[in-house]
Amino acid sequence: MQTPVFPTLRIYADRFEALGAFAEAQAAWLQPDASVVAQLDSALRDQNTGVVAHFYMDPELQGVLTACTWPHIHISDSLVMADRAVAMAEAGVRTIAVLGVDFMSENVRAMLDAAGHTDVAVYRVATDPIGCSLAEAAEAPAYGAYLSQAAHVTRALHVIYINTSLLTKAKAQRLVPTLTCTSSNVVRTILQAFAQIPDLTLFFGPDTYMGGNLRAMFERYATLPDDEIRALHPAHDQASLRRVLQGLRIFESGTCIVHHLFGADVVARVRTHYADALVCAHLEVPGEMFALAAELVPQGRGVVGSTSNILDFINTKLDASEVDASAVGPDAKPLTFVLGTEAGMITPIVRDVQRKLRARGDTRPVEIVFPVSDHAVAASEDPALGIVPGVAGGEGCSTAGGCATCPFMKMNRLDRLFDLLQRARRADPGLQAFEPRVYTELLDGKTVAELGGLPILHMRALGRDGRLPEALVADVCTRHAASATV
Repeated sequence: MQTPVFPTLRIYADRFEALGAFAEAQAAWLQPDASVVAQLDSALRDQNTGVVAHFYMDPELQGVLTACTWPHIHISDSLVMADRAVAMAEAGVRTIAVLGVDFMSENVRAMLDAAGHTDVAVYRVATDPIGCSLAEAAEAPAYGAYLSQAAHVTRALHVIYINTSLLTKAKAQRLVPTLTCTSSNVVRTILQAFAQIPDLTLFFGPDTYMGGNLRAMFERYATLPDDEIRALHPAHDQASLRRVLQGLRIFESGTCIVHHLFGADVVARVRTHYADALVCAHLEVPGEMFALAAELVPQGRGVVGSTSNILDFINTKLDASEVDASAVGPDAKPLTFVLGTEAGMITPIVRDVQRKLRARGDTRPVEIVFPVSDHAVAASEDPALGIVPGVAGGEGCSTAGGCATCPFMKMNRLDRLFDLLQRARRADPGLQAFEPRVYTELLDGKTVAELGGLPILHMRALGRDGRLPEALVADVCTRHAASATV
């Protein structure tokens, strides 16, 4: 078979083929050691410990967790992690291990406390900080200045990406009425806010690429016929979307290093060599990859959204494809997806694809393309290897495009989870160092958890009721310009 332009994983019902060093690295842990799976399964059951984990975690750890049978394991994007932690606590789980970056464990702790489960322990798997470049952008002075500007605008609403710390959310809420969002609900959130609040100015942050992509989406929507716009949101038409564009403000200095570098060179090669492929792009990627996926959306050949949206798109396309039992082996025409997001998505993709292929006896491969730049390589310490995927950190990133894995998420490793479980079994007093950060300061007489949890609760109310909560609308409409600073 011809060598692909980008690293590629071909998934069959009973096997997979990795083409290229980067694809081989991602595939190495897709078939975990059964004895390790059994050991982890037993430890989690014995200690009644649930696990909530993000799609982007270490592939070895994700592979083992996916193979476990303990029911209190959930792998998802960041919002659902906290929801599932609460469900686990309601089912009687007494400890939750959070496999993600620090703001995720903070969110889990805050939502458990808000649901009355203060007695359920929450642990990370590292004592060192597990950072996030995007969350850190919201902690910088520039974001404080952005919020201070918003605080002096009448009828201002701050929509903040959930991938930020609890302290950031609390400080924002102190200055400006604040609502969190995710990449899967942000479009609906913004449209609903403008539908409910006249003369609104909406400050979005901290993700600059997502903000720019949202503006591009609304500009495209504003050219559609009114009936098509109302299908997106019943309260909107061309005129109202123009008001959305006039009232939308975007922070200009926030990026996620995972999505930062899917650049123009990479996208040009996708257009040239994968013209028939289906293209998946996270809302956080730069404009070139976003534009490619967005232009394919009307044809049903692209998706732009969250990690969950991407997984749903792949499953839907696989369900809609026809079985071709005559196409076997090297002559099989694959269903090809270009994966414009973090490579950790490959574990749930392989799981779902193989299950569907086996269920219907489909012999064709499904092909996942990792659009990683040629320049995203680094010298290896092993002279036999020469070069390996990734720049200095080995993460598949370069200024030429293709940031394939998150170094912060990879701090969540299998050995660290086993170490945490062993410490918990012997009631190690050092466990306190693994707890989410505790904020002791008060802001306007309220705790950080109380104030920072409010924007999350507003989002949950919007998801439940389809409308912004009246308390938030009233806050936007009546709050006076603030003189406080972050």
